[in-house]
Amino acid sequence: MAVEENDEGAVNDVVEVLQGLEDSLAQLEFRRMFSGEMDMNNAYLDIQAGSGGTEAQDWANILLRMYLRWASKRGFDATIMELSEGDVAGIKGATVHIKGEYAFGWLRTEIGVHRLIDDKVEIEINPSDLRIDTYRSSGAGGQHVNTTDSAVRITHVPTNTVVSCQNERSQHANKDTAMKMLRAKLYELEMQKRNAASQALEDSKSDIGWGHQIRSYVLDASRIKDLRTNVERSDCDKVLDGDIDEYLEASLKQGL
Repeated sequence: MAVEENDEGAVNDVVEVLQGLEDSLAQLEFRRMFSGEMDMNNAYLDIQAGSGGTEAQDWANILLRMYLRWASKRGFDATIMELSEGDVAGIKGATVHIKGEYAFGWLRTEIGVHRLIDDKVEIEINPSDLRIDTYRSSGAGGQHVNTTDSAVRITHVPTNTVVSCQNERSQHANKDTAMKMLRAKLYELEMQKRNAASQALEDSKSDIGWGHQIRSYVLDASRIKDLRTNVERSDCDKVLDGDIDEYLEASLKQGL
């Protein structure tokens, strides 16, 4: 009605009332998110590298930087109390004291495993894992069509994967084709293994205790996903630069 009558004063009043309601709702949501007895307190953040040597220690260092940047953006005072350097690079572990109102409340749902996932599948075949047999090519009815042992059978011993090729004119060409076939089969096995592992993680994503994965970082595919809240973002650089409030707020709102 106010808009129809071009009553600017009435419109401004409505906008002011709506803004007040939004502010009140935000305050209520904040109180609900931080209703824990310890939420107002400072926090100690402990980061430990997982198994994986230098790569895991590099990843722990990246996470340390992410949380330090986040604390700075929030106006918290972050002090590294203890730090264990990595064997070659990165860190084995670190303890950070984060001082500020509701520091503990913001961080209490971050307990768990933050997993860096390499989405690139590179199949490396160790020649010592292969058994290569040659035999004469055979045609219809089993008759030999080649008087030399040009056909090739390759067995990947660790997985008992067997491929063979006899269609090419030379043993060398048959071996090349068989190796391509073997690589394709091993790729499929690796993808099946990864899919099974991902499904197992999805099945347990509601568990947030120490040792359970809470967030996956697939940097090659530009995807960082919280497995508990399903919040997923593609701006990985911003997230690793400390822009993680969206993940924290989602987990707090769900009461995790």
